[in-house]
Amino acid sequence: MSTIELRDVEFSYPDGRVALRGIDLSVGGGERVALLGPNGSGKTTLALHLNGILRASTGSIAVAGLELTDTNLPEIRRRVGLVFQDPNDQLFMPTVAEDVAFGPANLGLRGEDLDKRVASTLVQVDAADLAERPPHHLSGGEKRRASLATVLAMEPDILVFDEPTTGLDPAARRDLLIRLLTLEMTQLVITHDLSLALEMCPRSVIVNDGVVVADGPTRDLLADPTLLARNRLELPYGLTL
Repeated sequence: MSTIELRDVEFSYPDGRVALRGIDLSVGGGERVALLGPNGSGKTTLALHLNGILRASTGSIAVAGLELTDTNLPEIRRRVGLVFQDPNDQLFMPTVAEDVAFGPANLGLRGEDLDKRVASTLVQVDAADLAERPPHHLSGGEKRRASLATVLAMEPDILVFDEPTTGLDPAARRDLLIRLLTLEMTQLVITHDLSLALEMCPRSVIVNDGVVVADGPTRDLLADPTLLARNRLELPYGLTL
């Protein structure tokens, strides 16, 4: 069963720029899928459609069997957790614990139940020691863990990451990868880090100029130099397939 289903999705920005041109995409429950492509190809625009931040001009979107409509939007936003490229876009409260509590509190969780949700989520991402820290005092890796906690606290079915390894040193990158691999939920990962795609996602989808140009096993796509060159993608130096 598909957890994410897009059919003939098109979208244009107010200035007339066409960002998506008839996107078709299905992602099954529990899949980890990398979304690859050059800058400006439509990857982030596509991701912002999955919880209704942007709304398609034409076409249909369904999440966990729910059509993306005004009526279903609150439930879809609970089910789809979007982790932004810049953690500062998600961390805005005085402490990390308050940031993690913000979403569940808006869903009506209160008192001891809310405290337990915050504590267990911070433990899940190895960030219990960050609970009372101001987010703006955290390192890049700590901010990543804190921003992930704010999303996991909502208990989503689907996680969507936009460039999760940007700005991380090698150790922090490895730590994040290990944590993401332990999460048993559907994951869609937008990344230019082809090594991450290979390590984390059995399947990859390449988007260019607003359309899906390739969809298949990650190793197979990354082993095709013509496909990579045509879509301005390059393997890291020394990585051979």
